[in-house]
Amino acid sequence: MIAALIRWSARNVFLIGLATIFVTLAGIYAVSRVPLDAIPDLSDVQVIVYTEYSGQAPQVVEDQVTYPLTTAMLSVPKSRVVRGFSFFGVSFVYVIFEDGTDLYWARSRVLEYLSSAGRRLPTGVAPSLGPDATGVGWVYQYVVRGAQKSLAELRTIQDWYVRYGIAKAEGVAEVASVGGFVKQYSVVIDPRRLQVLGIPLAKIREALRTSNLDVGGRTVELAEAEFAVRGRGYIKSLSDLEQIVVKSERGVPVLLKDVARIELAPDERRGITEMNGEGEVVSGIALQRFGENALSVIRNVKDRLAEIAPSLPQGVTIESVYDRSDLIYRAIDTLKRTLIEESAIVALVCVVFLLHVRSALVAIITLPIGVLIAYLCMHLLGLSSNIMSLGGIAIAIGAMVDTAIVMIENAHKHLERAPPGRTRAHIIVNAASEVGPALFFSLLVITVSFRSGCGSCGGFPSTCRSRSPSVSSRSRGSPPKPAS
Repeated sequence: MIAALIRWSARNVFLIGLATIFVTLAGIYAVSRVPLDAIPDLSDVQVIVYTEYSGQAPQVVEDQVTYPLTTAMLSVPKSRVVRGFSFFGVSFVYVIFEDGTDLYWARSRVLEYLSSAGRRLPTGVAPSLGPDATGVGWVYQYVVRGAQKSLAELRTIQDWYVRYGIAKAEGVAEVASVGGFVKQYSVVIDPRRLQVLGIPLAKIREALRTSNLDVGGRTVELAEAEFAVRGRGYIKSLSDLEQIVVKSERGVPVLLKDVARIELAPDERRGITEMNGEGEVVSGIALQRFGENALSVIRNVKDRLAEIAPSLPQGVTIESVYDRSDLIYRAIDTLKRTLIEESAIVALVCVVFLLHVRSALVAIITLPIGVLIAYLCMHLLGLSSNIMSLGGIAIAIGAMVDTAIVMIENAHKHLERAPPGRTRAHIIVNAASEVGPALFFSLLVITVSFRSGCGSCGGFPSTCRSRSPSVSSRSRGSPPKPAS
């Protein structure tokens, strides 16, 4: 069959040339569309349900939150494994689905079952879904630095300005903030004063809640103009908290500052983030959305950071500490270098041993066309281009070169021994038909049993070295919660 296909191709040169042009153009289109990443995404299709139950012990969280959610998720269609984890004040439920399940279909099914499971949870507890990202979605990390700013001020800039700016970038599922101090107002109650004045603790809580509100009124028409009436009562400073009235007896108000100490204090921390062992920093992590092109997402994040940088407070800068695009570009450069080196070696071998320059063009032209066909197949199958796939292509180029050289050398031998009167085209077709089936089946065996040489770098040892600064996060008790 292979020999017949070779003879048919020789008789229909125009159709073969037209098909080659079409495949080349389709391959170039596929190269621009195939998602580029450095790490192959082999993670399971999973949906994370995150729930906060502040101040509760892990056993209480397990009994009242994790167990009801876990049992409810067991009935989700196509769910394979349901895992629940309970920590201090936090619950995580991981719903892992069967291979091939669409992630967004899985998220919609989990949301449906959450609506019924929410009735079994304590009052005020609202579970939420984690970001639509995978375990390898960590594509970019940065630190917010400022010589004249405290960690609390830098964390405020990150949480209320930088994070929202990056979240707008196309392809970003979530921007998680780590490190620094989350600023909060702390009201330290003196129980002895409450006892003397006869004020219950619940009344303090109610006074704080009702004193931090904006209320609306009606409209007033004056001089043919309409004015909206509202009462502005949001707390803006410590003095506003101190002036809250918690009790009034005989016209004498008891203010919050009379029974408590009000101060700015950091929220409870379960870990720290430090850079290169030089001290704590405030950092942000950009997670790419499932199925997105990592290179495009990183480029979009950098563009957003460039837009944000001029409007940052004086002395505050954003520094990149982890950028996966560097690894991706090095993998692509390695593939380009391999393709150029092998083409040059094939050309040299053909010139030195066969003394024929035009024969080298056969192998040099087929190598890039073969790579483009591989990218076209990857695009049709929905596969991403990563270190493993690029390493496989680089190794496969060697097998392609070997078969091309065998085909060229056999054609030259047939031309040398050909009797007079036979055409050159007929001799080359017979030579190709002679070795074509054997070469095809040898490549087929390699294709079926192919395995990349290196499990961690896919045969790219030069890309295994990371030159980014070291940022480490040390935490206790629970994994970081989703930023949303």
